[in-house]
Amino acid sequence: MKLYYSSGACSLSPHIVALEAGIALSLEKVDGKAKRTEGGADFWQVNPKGYVPALALDNGELLTEGPAIVQYLADLKPESGLAPANGTLARYRLQEMLGYINSEIHKTYSPLFKPDTPEATRAERKAYLLKRYQLIEDVLAKQPWLLGDHFTAADAYLFTVTNWAKHVDLDLSGFPALLAFQKHVTERPAVQKAMQEEGLIKAAA
Repeated sequence: MKLYYSSGACSLSPHIVALEAGIALSLEKVDGKAKRTEGGADFWQVNPKGYVPALALDNGELLTEGPAIVQYLADLKPESGLAPANGTLARYRLQEMLGYINSEIHKTYSPLFKPDTPEATRAERKAYLLKRYQLIEDVLAKQPWLLGDHFTAADAYLFTVTNWAKHVDLDLSGFPALLAFQKHVTERPAVQKAMQEEGLIKAAA
């Protein structure tokens, strides 16, 4: 399978999940502005939505949307524990958390990356993010991971989008449990490898 990604974008989440599960993926970098792949292809022709992540399956189909891709990958290796079994309440809790991160956190960051976003809008979006992060902080103050005592696909997604805070000057110092969570995720070998492969950090000498 091939993962179309952009360095540090939301596609880092399925990249992490694949490495955590021990699933081999080929990677093709996408220039998000030019909409060209590293191999020179028109990304609009690959994914009509025009954004990453996109996962080219072995059967020729294309799967898009991060929350769907991470669940697909996790289900390929159920023994990884990255997603609870389908049909269980725990699985719906995973989907609940993925949905919250997707709609309330991920998308709220979007206007903060646009240079023409008015300052008033930036301030409002940052305030909204802090409000939504409070729920996450309350969860992580009680348990190490979003769903309890083990790392799941939801943790990979939260880690990925929360990494954006430093790029948009969002102050998360009021969320100590969240900051500790980010540190713990960063230390995971699969996360280190994913970030190295995307050029986000350098490999240890």
